[in-house]
Amino acid sequence: MKKTSILLSAFAATLLLFGIAACKKEATGTDLDLLNKAKATAGFVWYKNTDALLPRSSGSGHSEALLRTRYNATAAASLDTAFKVSNAASFAEGSLIVKELHTNASTLSRYAVLYKQSTHPDADANGWVWGYIDADGKVAEPAANKGSACRNCHLQADNIDYMLMNKYFP
Repeated sequence: MKKTSILLSAFAATLLLFGIAACKKEATGTDLDLLNKAKATAGFVWYKNTDALLPRSSGSGHSEALLRTRYNATAAASLDTAFKVSNAASFAEGSLIVKELHTNASTLSRYAVLYKQSTHPDADANGWVWGYIDADGKVAEPAANKGSACRNCHLQADNIDYMLMNKYFP
């Protein structure tokens, strides 16, 4: 009886894992638009003007070991001369911020995207459209959820319009 119970538990756990993996869907609609924006790198400014990978900080809610962040020209206008987010900045409409999350130095695993478009139906109350999409195009957190899985972390003390790069990478 005990062996049967253990086997059933293992089977149920396996089904649960497959079920969770199967829940991720290919990006469509807003998620696909954000993925395409994230993949386009021309015209971006890298955080601190370098595309070097940074180690994950202790305050990060992301599990990937490395990251790098870039800003489109609109968002870059909110950066100071040291390429950090200006204190008390509020990013302008059209700002696009892309955080590339890397498992290791050669493996990009996910994009975390913030796009300021307050009239967009998927925008949160502050005008940001949130994207959390695997590099292979699978949606980790749909934009339709308006950043619900991300906002608590991004609202930590010392955030600047949801940005935490200055806090964790001075």
